[in-house]
Amino acid sequence: MDHLSFPEPGGSYSNHKQRRHAGKRLFGEARGLPAGRKYPTLLRIHGGPVAQFGYGFSFEWQYFAANGFAVVAANPRGSSGRGLEYSKAIYTDWGNKDTDDVLAVVDYALAQGVADPERLGVGGWSYGGIMTDQVIARDQRFKAAVSGAGIANVLAGYGTDQYIRDYETELGTPWKNTDVYLRVSYPFFHADRIKTPTLFMCGEKDFNVPLLNTEQMYQALKSLNVPTQLVIYPGQFHSFTTPSYVKDRYARYLACYQQYLLPKGTSSAAGSK
Repeated sequence: MDHLSFPEPGGSYSNHKQRRHAGKRLFGEARGLPAGRKYPTLLRIHGGPVAQFGYGFSFEWQYFAANGFAVVAANPRGSSGRGLEYSKAIYTDWGNKDTDDVLAVVDYALAQGVADPERLGVGGWSYGGIMTDQVIARDQRFKAAVSGAGIANVLAGYGTDQYIRDYETELGTPWKNTDVYLRVSYPFFHADRIKTPTLFMCGEKDFNVPLLNTEQMYQALKSLNVPTQLVIYPGQFHSFTTPSYVKDRYARYLACYQQYLLPKGTSSAAGSK
């Protein structure tokens, strides 16, 4: 199977690499999946949000694929590479349209018989972690999540990082625009809707998205008795520089997905018919 496009209700095709949703083109590809089998499937979400997945080599995707997982990913509204209007589609509205878009990719993979509906995982780092929290707060189909260096309670995160000017320019101030801050903090204030076992990770010295933001979401799930774990990497910032920690992070990604998405007693993610 060389290409997949990802339609959803109200969408229409434009060619084999793209489709339209609400007038916006979303891109995605899937390769190397034999027909006739359903696979444990990972939705991986990029950071940013003004960033994009390109057509280059991804060690992460290959790492998961080598262990038997199908990987789906997209450049949802808010991503770069499709013009200013596309990037600004989520302005003051984080986690809404972009969440719809990444879930559309999963829906299509399910409809095509590629993804196993009982073995769905999700994860990302930075804004990908933010989106992971949004996804599991809105959709209970996911059996495992890895949320790295994200923030789910933007209201409480005000003034704790380097983005204060950006927050005030886009969202305003919390005392004037409380409703906006609560809206983009949807996962924290709806944490009681989350059922997905979640691994949280962050660097101890992350000043980009400080650790306290990860700790809050971890504590919320802990208080709700949702299976969860928090891993803090000593001395690390938003990006890791210690090779052993980079290796450990990938090992924990895989272990989490294997624990919740594979049958007990198996170590590889063989597809099911």
